[in-house]
Amino acid sequence: MEVVAESSQSRRAAARGRTERRAQRQHPGVMAGPAYIKRNIPTYDVLGEEALLKIETTADRILAEIGIEFRDDPASLEHWKRAGADVQGVLVKFPPGMLREILKTAPRQFTQYARNPLRNVEIGGKNVVLAPAYGSPFVMDLDKGRRYGTIEDFRNFIKLAYASPWLHHSGGTICEPTDVPVNKRHLDMVYSHIKYSDKAFLGSITAEDRAEDSIEMARILFGRDFMEKHCVIMGNVNVNSPLVWDGTMTKAVRAYARANQAAIIVPFILGGAMGPVTNAGAIAQSLAETMAGCALSQLERPGAPVIFGNFLSSMSLRSGSPTFGTPEPAVGSQIVGQLARRLNLPLRCSGSFTTSKLPDAQAMAESVTSMLAAVHCGANYILHSAGFLDGLLSMSYEKFMIDADYCGALHSYLAGVTVDDNALALDAFKEVGPGNHFFGCAHTMANYETAFWDTTISDNDPFEKWELNGSVDTATRANRAWKRTLDEYVAPPLDAAVDEQLLAFIRARKDSMADAWY
Repeated sequence: MEVVAESSQSRRAAARGRTERRAQRQHPGVMAGPAYIKRNIPTYDVLGEEALLKIETTADRILAEIGIEFRDDPASLEHWKRAGADVQGVLVKFPPGMLREILKTAPRQFTQYARNPLRNVEIGGKNVVLAPAYGSPFVMDLDKGRRYGTIEDFRNFIKLAYASPWLHHSGGTICEPTDVPVNKRHLDMVYSHIKYSDKAFLGSITAEDRAEDSIEMARILFGRDFMEKHCVIMGNVNVNSPLVWDGTMTKAVRAYARANQAAIIVPFILGGAMGPVTNAGAIAQSLAETMAGCALSQLERPGAPVIFGNFLSSMSLRSGSPTFGTPEPAVGSQIVGQLARRLNLPLRCSGSFTTSKLPDAQAMAESVTSMLAAVHCGANYILHSAGFLDGLLSMSYEKFMIDADYCGALHSYLAGVTVDDNALALDAFKEVGPGNHFFGCAHTMANYETAFWDTTISDNDPFEKWELNGSVDTATRANRAWKRTLDEYVAPPLDAAVDEQLLAFIRARKDSMADAWY
C-alpha cells in the first residue's frame, strides 16, 4: 500500500509540475510569491470550554426565542419550513442544534480556482489568503486627496493587487466606480478582475441578477462544466444586523450556492448600534446570524462551499462614530475563530481596519492590531488586507502599498521558526567562536538571501543617509511605489476568444436595461 501511495503521489506531483510550468509559460508576467500562506504557527485560543459553551447557548437562545427575520425572499422561508424551523410571517425561529446539523454538509476546506493555475487558493485548514479592501465609495492619494472612486481607480487597484507578491486574491468591489451606472457597474468590475489580473476574484452581490451575471461571466471564463464541480468565484454577503436577512442578500447567497460557488457570510456588528456594546453579546449575535446564512446556502445546495465571516467593530459612545482597529473587536475576532473551528467552517475575519483619515501612525497602529487578530484567530480568507482607510469610506493608494508591504512581513511571521541543522547553525558557532561576528561567515553567506523578510516601503538606513536622501516619509515612499508599479504593469494574457465572449455578454446585458444611478 505504501508503494502504491508513493507512486500515486509522484504521479500527482509530476502532473502538478507540468501544470505549473505550462501556466508559467502562459502567464509570464506573474509576480514571484506564494499562491497563499500555509500557516506554521498555532491559532490563539482566548476562551476555555465553559465560556465557549455559554456563548453558543446564548446564540441558540437568540435563534430559538427571538429569531431572525428573512425579508423579501419567499424561497428562503420555504427552505426553512421544509427544514423544520418555526416560520411566523418573515420571522424564523430555529430549534437548538438545527443549524449545526444542516452545516455538516458544508466543506471544511475548498479550492477557489484562478484563471492562472499557479494562483489557485486553498481556503480552510491552515491556509491563509490575503485580499484587498472592499466597498469604499471614495479613493484617496497624496496628490488629489479624497474623491469619489472611478472605474479607472478600480482598475488601478486591481493592477496593484496583481503586481503584489503578497496579495493572493484580486478581491471584489475594491472601490465603487461611481462614474458607471449602479445597475451596470458590476459587469465592468467583474470584467476588470478577469482582464487585468489572473488571480481569483469576488463577484457582485447587490442584486440577484447581478450575482447571476457575475456567475455567468465566470462560466464564460472557466466553462460551465468546470464550474459545476469547482469554485471559481465567491460573493461577500452582509447580514443586515441586528437579526435581519434581507432578500437582496439571501437571493445572492442562494444564487452562488445554486451554482456551487462560495458565499462569504458576514454580519456587520457595530457595538452599541447594530449589536450590544459588550463583546460576548456581540459575538453570540454574530454566531447566530452567521450560522443562519451559512445554513441557508446548504439548504439551497448541500455541499456548496461557504465561508463563516465576521466583522466586529466598536464605536465612540460619545459621538456615535464608528471606530476601527480597536482592541475589543480584535480579541473578539479570536473568539469568533474558536467558534468557527468548532463548526468546521473556513473563516473570514478582520483586516487592516482603521478610522484614520491619512496613511499615518494611527492608521498602521490600528491596522496592525486588527491584522494580527486575524492572523491569530485562524482566519483563512482575510478581506481588507490592503488599502482600508477612513473607516472603510476611502480606499487609499498609499495605504494600499504600505499594507501590502506589511502582508509580506506576515508571510514570514506565519512561517514560524524552522528548527533543523542549518537553522541551528552549530557550524557557524564553530567557525566564528567567542567574541567574533557572524557577518561574513560561511553560514551567513549561504543564508543571507532568505534569512529575513525585506521591506520595499520602510527605510532602514542610518539617519544621516536618510536625511541626505531627502528625509522622505513612509507615505511619500508609498506614493512613489504605487506610481512606479502602475507604470511597470503588464497585463496577464487573456484568450482573445474568451475576451470577445465576455465583451459580447456585457454589451448585451447593458443594452437590455436603461442606466440607473441609484
